[in-house]
Order: sequence, then structure tokens, then C-alpha cells
Amino acid sequence: MKAYLSRWVCLDVEANLRRAVEESRQAAEAGASIVVFPEVFLTGYTRSVQPERVRTAFADISGSHPRVVFAFGSFTEDRHNRMTIWRGGGEVARYDKVHLFTPNEEPKIWEPGDRYVAARIDDWTVGLLTCNDIRFPEQARALRRSARCDALLVVAWWPWRRDHVWRTLLRARAIENGLWVIGCCVAASEHPEERFAGAGNHVFDPHGEPVRTSDDRTYILDPSRTGDLLVDPLETYRAIEEVHVFEAAP
Repeated sequence: MKAYLSRWVCLDVEANLRRAVEESRQAAEAGASIVVFPEVFLTGYTRSVQPERVRTAFADISGSHPRVVFAFGSFTEDRHNRMTIWRGGGEVARYDKVHLFTPNEEPKIWEPGDRYVAARIDDWTVGLLTCNDIRFPEQARALRRSARCDALLVVAWWPWRRDHVWRTLLRARAIENGLWVIGCCVAASEHPEERFAGAGNHVFDPHGEPVRTSDDRTYILDPSRTGDLLVDPLETYRAIEEVHVFEAAP
């Protein structure tokens, strides 16, 4: 799978919509099989746009490049932070962020999602997560075990000063679940009402090894490079529900 991860600089909504069209064209012409934009890439936290207009734009972009899968980070719809996956002019999957980030007052903006979601993309099954979700290993493990995901796709609005945390969590989810992890984060926001320096984009293979990129945007996910897993969580996992707590009497 050839994944194109945008290094997105968020501006005003109109500029963002125009750039999404142009960047999608460039990625498709470069042979990307999946094109990924980060969380709230059209609006950030401070701007707004009608969902109908967003959906029309997504339909036009994906319809213009019918062989390419588009993961449009997220936008606000029905009071949810919604990631949406498109192909050939139609939506094929949607995921509402489950673990809202309280320090940014997200629970005042959105309602949490009530399910985990994966999408089948050609020969790959890809689990969908948004930003703070990556802190919750049970979500990644459920996608690996129940949906048999080959990869996790994580979109984010994560600060550069905490890139080490973002990178560490992505790598940990790859190692503990034995799958590929794709992390696409906003590069920056240069809107006057919302200045923000974002973390990096990172891709890890099932061993936790970083996938290198020659252009800072395109990553090749080649299953032949991984070989056998040292520990396969699908084969060795044991479900334990009972927890005992012992007290040491004084």
C-alpha cells in the first residue's frame, strides 16, 4: 500500500477546501493508493463549515480519482468529530472519535462515538482512530482481535512539543498488536485565531520499526519486509476478566 500523508497547514476554510483539491490531485498523480488528511484539517477548533458543503467537496475529490481511497481526517457532523473514508465519489466508512480530549474541552464541542470502526481497503483491513484514541490500547487491541486489522490509521491534531509522546504511542500500538500503524498529524495552523505547531507524521511496521519516506509524504507499506512476528497477539492472547487484589495485613 502506498500511503500519502499530508503535511497540512490549516488556514481559513475556503483556502483549505481549495488546497484539499490540489493536494489530492498531486497525491493521485504520484500513484498513492490511499491519501490521508489529519484531524479537523478544514476548520481546526475555531472555524466552522456546513457538513453538506464538506460532503460535496469530498464527493467531488474522490470522484475525480476513483481508484484512490481518501481518508478525510475529520469534520464536525451531528455533534461528532467524524473521520470519513471515500472512494469513487461515495463514502465507504465513517468513524466518530470515541475518546474525546478533555484538556481541549472537546466534550463541550462533540459527543463521543459509541463504536470502533475498521474499513476494508483492497487486501487490507484498516482500523480507524482519532488523536487521543491512541492513548487507549484496548481500542487498538479490539480492532486487531475482532476485526483482524492489518493496520491502524490514526489522524491527529497533536502539538509538536509532545511529538515524543505521539510517536511513542504509535510505535507501542504497532509492537503490542503486531500490525502497521499510520499516524497523520496536522503540521500547523496559521489562522490568526489559532496558531498551532503540530507533531510529525510517522509510520511503523509490525515490529515497531519506522518506515522511511523519500519526500516526507509518501510511505510504502510492504508486508514482505516484516517476516514473522516474535509474538503474535492473535495466537497467544488470553482473555482474563477477573482481577484479584490482595491486602497485606499490618
